[in-house]
Amino acid sequence: MNELLIKYIQEQLLNNEMEEELEAQDDLLGDGILDSLGMMKLILYIELEFDTKVPPQDMVIENFMTVQHISDYLAQKKK
Repeated sequence: MNELLIKYIQEQLLNNEMEEELEAQDDLLGDGILDSLGMMKLILYIELEFDTKVPPQDMVIENFMTVQHISDYLAQKKK
């Protein structure tokens, strides 16, 4: 799951080249990797790709801070 998310972010959402590869633990918003519009595009991708509805109350930094957080959130939703 991490690999799919990282690939999508790198190919579709990055505004500029990163000096290093995106890692699952990188802070997406705090490090400026994504802006708020990029995060909304990522949530839409997650809903379509993983067939999972993300309700507004789940759109919190704790669930979307890093790719790993997103994977953990999705795994918990699948239970």
